[in-house]
Amino acid sequence: MAIEAPDYFRPENGVVLTHLLIVRNVERSREFYRRVLGATVVRERQPAILRFHNSYIVINDEGGPTDDKPTVRAEAPADPDVLSSAMNVRVTDVRAVYEQWRSRGGEFLTEPKDHGVEIRCYLRDPDGYLIELGQGTGILAEAAGGA
Repeated sequence: MAIEAPDYFRPENGVVLTHLLIVRNVERSREFYRRVLGATVVRERQPAILRFHNSYIVINDEGGPTDDKPTVRAEAPADPDVLSSAMNVRVTDVRAVYEQWRSRGGEFLTEPKDHGVEIRCYLRDPDGYLIELGQGTGILAEAAGGA
């Protein structure tokens, strides 16, 4: 049974968690998440909102301080090789999703690597945000055994 994302604008239980990305080009990023990851566009821009399975990705422009965050500048990552935040996408078949996203233009750092507790690989979006694609393996056995 697929779990649908709650209504972004009127969450049934009063709250919904989303992931905000500050980008250099909203259209380019929106199309990446739509085309490569298969997200559904809910709102085109200011901000762009995309439904991704049971959650949402919010994409907005860089910009200066606003009245509700008067000392904060919104900027896309300056260096894609410095990690401060990443999206983790968990799937049941990492190799199948890896091949699907590659066929849609996703550029991965490596092929999926088995680390015992999980199999994972990473790709970057157009602004350098890191997206981890992973599948639990040994960690599932640990959880089942109460470890």
